[in-house]
Amino acid sequence: MQHLNIEIKAKTGNQNQIREKLTSLGAEFKGTDFQTDTYFNVNSGRLKLREGNIENHLIYYQRDNNFGLKQSDVILFKSESNSNLKEILKNALGIKVEVRKQREIYFIDNVKFHIDQVDSLGAFVEIEAIDISGQIGKEKLYEQCNYYLNLFGISEKDFVSVSYSDLILENNKT
Repeated sequence: MQHLNIEIKAKTGNQNQIREKLTSLGAEFKGTDFQTDTYFNVNSGRLKLREGNIENHLIYYQRDNNFGLKQSDVILFKSESNSNLKEILKNALGIKVEVRKQREIYFIDNVKFHIDQVDSLGAFVEIEAIDISGQIGKEKLYEQCNYYLNLFGISEKDFVSVSYSDLILENNKT
């Protein structure tokens, strides 16, 4: 399944306040997922296998490492937990890096919220406005993300322009 995301990731010290706002807005809480994202070596874009107790997908996406809101073109493949897919990809492509996190997942309509605690990186929030059908449009997705950024009081100084995998790789260099 291919779809369009407009998304933002930010460092946060106010996860409790964001959680309270989501609850007050009637967000649907999907649960807390303990995820391992294994990134594989590829020539373009990013390929990761997400293994969790809620979400299990092979995910290919292309996204520029821009500051602020960014577009991701995503292709998802629902995978089965405990399959041999990881072993196949590891042998064929090699593992680039693994990211382990605890993720709270919320939804309000087509907008997905993650409150993340990432091993060795800290606390983050992600907002993803998702257009699966192609009917919402990029402009509306940007509006939705900006609305929630303002509502949560997330400032530009907290924006993260790269993926967790990039942050971990950078930390491993030092």
